[in-house]
Amino acid sequence: MKKIIGLAAAGALLLALAGCADGGGSAESEGPKELSDLTVGFAQVGAESGWRTANTKDIQDSFEEAGIPLKFSDAQQKQENQIKAIRSYIQQQVDVIAFSPVVETGWDAVLNEAKDAGIPVVLTDRAVDSKDESLYVSFLGSDFVEEGKKAGDWALAEFAEATEPVEIIQLEGTTGSAPAIDRGEGFAAAIAADPNLEVVASQTGDFTRAGGKQVTEALLKSNPGVDLIYAHNDDMGLGAIEAIEAAGLVPGKDIKIVTVDAVKDGMQALADGKINFIVECSPLLGKQLIEIVEQINNGETPEKRIITEETTFTQEQAIEALPDRQY
Repeated sequence: MKKIIGLAAAGALLLALAGCADGGGSAESEGPKELSDLTVGFAQVGAESGWRTANTKDIQDSFEEAGIPLKFSDAQQKQENQIKAIRSYIQQQVDVIAFSPVVETGWDAVLNEAKDAGIPVVLTDRAVDSKDESLYVSFLGSDFVEEGKKAGDWALAEFAEATEPVEIIQLEGTTGSAPAIDRGEGFAAAIAADPNLEVVASQTGDFTRAGGKQVTEALLKSNPGVDLIYAHNDDMGLGAIEAIEAAGLVPGKDIKIVTVDAVKDGMQALADGKINFIVECSPLLGKQLIEIVEQINNGETPEKRIITEETTFTQEQAIEALPDRQY
């Protein structure tokens, strides 16, 4: 009888230990909850652009509308701040962690911590460069390579009749970030079809208007014959407009501009003829992120890669779209 009791006690201890090892906070381990009982931690890149501001507002508004508590942090474009926020969410045992990575690399350690804690991770807007895809359940965002390709295809068509070299300045996004890398690659692959099109200078403006202006001012001095500026986002393109005008030139005519995003300020510049073409990158990811969180809560497996549907805009299309533009 003592032996039986001892075995039972040992079994109970093993079960208790197994329960401790499961970790807390994950929807997967606890089963479906009421949405109001869920907690999601979101670590945002920062507020470096109009796009990012619109993205933050849409996510916060969507969670409020859905009645899901959201813990929010602003990393101010610093990876160490995002890692600190994610670790804080792990300690708080939130149900889901979502974040838009500042850069692509350097995430494996903290994402393994989330995985060990049983907390699903969703990537929004930007991806991570990791060989272990089990570290996140889903990526929600744009195809940045395709965005760059669309910008390059427009440049090919715009300068199709050019017989002389077409000099291009590229304003890159934050160094090491997914959109900067991919938009650059997509653009380069597209314009490779025409040897007349050449990127003569490429430098980061860090996705900011001030950065775009400063870089353009410097690059125009060393490249006075530039024909086209390709900016990885609208804000840098708007900064480039200021620099071009300060140099006594006419943006959209003397120097043509193609950008990515399609936020209101960019669209207005396009409507005014100061930007020539914009590739859309929608910041309105809130409702789709809610759907992913609900799927996780219900024990379902979201698609690994969810790409948002986006378009492009000419001047005429911008004029038509502006009155109803949400961001």
